[in-house]
Amino acid sequence: MPKYLFHGSYTEKGVKGFLKEGGSKRREATKQLVESVGGTLEAYYFAFGDNDFYVIVEVPDNVSAAAGSLVANASGTVKVKTVVLLTPEEVDEVAKMTVEYRPPGQ
Repeated sequence: MPKYLFHGSYTEKGVKGFLKEGGSKRREATKQLVESVGGTLEAYYFAFGDNDFYVIVEVPDNVSAAAGSLVANASGTVKVKTVVLLTPEEVDEVAKMTVEYRPPGQ
């Protein structure tokens, strides 16, 4: 199954809910969301800086990843961004591909 990195920050409304429930409840809620689209939660971390959290999941496909992200963003409590993760073996396949490309202006 493909892996995805979700990272983001809490809105003011989200911070209030987070402070009320705590980190473990957020991880559990995220796990339930991921499992509802047929995936598994691999890692959940809180962080300092631009992003409040980093989550790595395995889900069946881009549609499942987008559904989870859209539902979370629509809640108004978080702003989530999604990154598709590639394995080293997938990058090996990429390196072997022949791709035709004409840069702009050439």
